[in-house]
Amino acid sequence: MARAEPLLMVLKLAEDAEEQASLQLRSAQLELQRRQNQLDALQNYRLDYMKQMEQQQGQSISASHYHQFHQFVRQIDTAIIQQVNTVQEADNQRQHRQVYWQEKQQKRKAVELLLANKAEKAKLAELRAEQKMVDEFASQQFYRKRQR
Repeated sequence: MARAEPLLMVLKLAEDAEEQASLQLRSAQLELQRRQNQLDALQNYRLDYMKQMEQQQGQSISASHYHQFHQFVRQIDTAIIQQVNTVQEADNQRQHRQVYWQEKQQKRKAVELLLANKAEKAKLAELRAEQKMVDEFASQQFYRKRQR
């Protein structure tokens, strides 16, 4: 069992690293969702603004109001493009953290498998030793009976 103690420490470290990676992944997922919500809000705002302009279509609109409308739409479009980029950055970060978490998870599982294999080998060795003792006892009984 003394040999398994270092592996138990390695397992504990692997579990801690996996937990940290999991928290980082969750944080990245939340940040991606936050940025996506901001993008959705900008797109909805643009859509609402365009609908308002459509409703005014039959009415006479001054050239300066029309120019301001187009300028504002361009500003919204610029903001949408910038937000699309931030969403992409957040998604890249989330993907990176997911891969990192999966690596930590694999390491933990590998240590668990190693511990399970060691435990199985120890159990088999114990069973063999037990069987050897039973065989020796049976042999001694047999020889004692023959000597009588």
